[in-house]
Amino acid sequence: MRTRHSARPVQALAGLLLASALALAGCSGGASDKSTSAGDVGAGAKAAAPDTAQQEGASGSGNARNTKTTPKLTASSIIRTASLSVRVKDVPKALDEARTTTENAGGFVGNESTSRDGQGHERTRVVLRVPTEKYDEVLADLEGAGKLLERTAKAQDVTDQVVDVESRITSQRASVARVRELMDRATKLSDVVELEGELSTRESDLEALLAQQASLKDRTGLATITLSLSQTPVAKAAAKDDSPGFVDAVAGGWHVFVTMLRWIALALGAVLPFAAVAALALVVWLRLVRPRRAATVPAARLEESGGQD
Repeated sequence: MRTRHSARPVQALAGLLLASALALAGCSGGASDKSTSAGDVGAGAKAAAPDTAQQEGASGSGNARNTKTTPKLTASSIIRTASLSVRVKDVPKALDEARTTTENAGGFVGNESTSRDGQGHERTRVVLRVPTEKYDEVLADLEGAGKLLERTAKAQDVTDQVVDVESRITSQRASVARVRELMDRATKLSDVVELEGELSTRESDLEALLAQQASLKDRTGLATITLSLSQTPVAKAAAKDDSPGFVDAVAGGWHVFVTMLRWIALALGAVLPFAAVAALALVVWLRLVRPRRAATVPAARLEESGGQD
């Protein structure tokens, strides 16, 4: 009976130990599974990070390439000039309207000259500078100010010249910068003097190019319109019949008669001094010389007759 009672507690203790061992094994296995899963996730994130960075780098480089390869469009540079001759009723009023139109378009009035003809009619010539985008609009307004007598318009494309000047300016600036760097590093006085002369020459060339660029910018940015306003149209020679008529004959005869009188007057004027001298000599002869000779002749005759006796 004692042997049976002692065997039961031993069996119970052995079962408890086995259950505890199984529980510990399960806990350790679950922890190892969780650590393994966490390690796999970290490794996957590290592996994905470089791929994402590479994709972003690739997209960035692609955008940079697209930006660099995009061509820069250059607008055409055109010099526009026009000349208008308009007949108006009131020249000062038309001139004021032309000034207002030009200033409203963002331009300005240049040279201006005013004169009057023999009949007192006023004529005005003015040079207007307007932005090229307003050129056609201003030109149409000026033409409508009165009766258009004459119009000329020119357009000169100088795009190649503008691009060439800009390229030369860039090269010349780089050349000036190089000479200045050489001057900063020069140690000999002779080298400094030579470099100063070279720098002065290149800066002078650069200033000339900049002046040319400014001139092109002014002429392409602002169109030039020369406006002539007058109250009377330009006189035109009418066709005439070359065959002479009665009036022409009378006019011709009168012209010949007047010409003849003029020549006679000229001849008399030329002879008059000599005629005056001749008249004076004749008067002296008649008043002085002739009476004396007349008195001398009888006395001589009396002497001759007395001698014969």
